[in-house]
Amino acid sequence: MAKTPKEIAEKILNHNMVGTMATIEGDKPHSRYMTFFNDNFTLYTVTSDHTHKVEELSKNPYTHILIGYDGKGFGDEFLEIEGKVEISSDDTMREKVWNKLLKPWFSGPDDPKMVILKVTPSQIKLMNTKGEDPKFVEF
Repeated sequence: MAKTPKEIAEKILNHNMVGTMATIEGDKPHSRYMTFFNDNFTLYTVTSDHTHKVEELSKNPYTHILIGYDGKGFGDEFLEIEGKVEISSDDTMREKVWNKLLKPWFSGPDDPKMVILKVTPSQIKLMNTKGEDPKFVEF
């Protein structure tokens, strides 16, 4: 049985942690790779409170994320996500997303420099499904 766009999107988000996140710097886009944690189509990523992205998102909280493309070519499904970002230092979420891979940047989940970027999607498109048109994901 064919999977729905929502099921495919959920699989992509649960199996791909690294994607690109774009913000606006002045009047130009600025993209960087980020690691994302999926929680029912809300994405979370960790950063330092002293980064350009935090400064940029403080001025313009909207983002565009690409996630899921694995480089095999035609038919590699991926997601385009438009959303609004909330900058948070919520202790519960800091504990939830903390992992040992963050140790080079932060002393632990209670590190005062560590902030969480919560991305609430306004639109998710499933892309590159073997020649089919993009599909909007209902979530």
